[in-house]
Amino acid sequence: MRVVIQRVSRAAVHIEGKTVGAIARGLLILVGVEEADGEEDLVWLCGKIAGMRIFSDPDGKMNLSLVDVGGSALVVSQFTLHASTKKGNRPGFTQAARPETAIPLYERFVAELRTSVPVETGEFGADMQVELVNDGPVTILMDSKNRE
Repeated sequence: MRVVIQRVSRAAVHIEGKTVGAIARGLLILVGVEEADGEEDLVWLCGKIAGMRIFSDPDGKMNLSLVDVGGSALVVSQFTLHASTKKGNRPGFTQAARPETAIPLYERFVAELRTSVPVETGEFGADMQVELVNDGPVTILMDSKNRE
């Protein structure tokens, strides 16, 4: 499971001109699921995300977590995080999980994260427009198969 985490002052997801999810201060989380992912991957990621100290304390140091600042998360499915760009100029997406695998894991990811923080979402598989104001900017990539 791969995620791109962006610290935001606000973010929203729109589908066909309608806002389906929006947050103020918090994290925009793009989530990509691959066939080999399971419960362990999403539990590990959600724990790390909720506790990651990437918000500034009163001294301006990144010492506070999403939980500490009372922030929210906006979670958006993003199968293109598993793009392979090895050959040619058209990315391949064979590593990305098929919907029958990806949807339940995405939904479990959202449910697990909701045990720690308020969560808004986009719509799995929809053509979405994502609007955000990246705060910092702070952008972090994580892969549950490469836990560095």
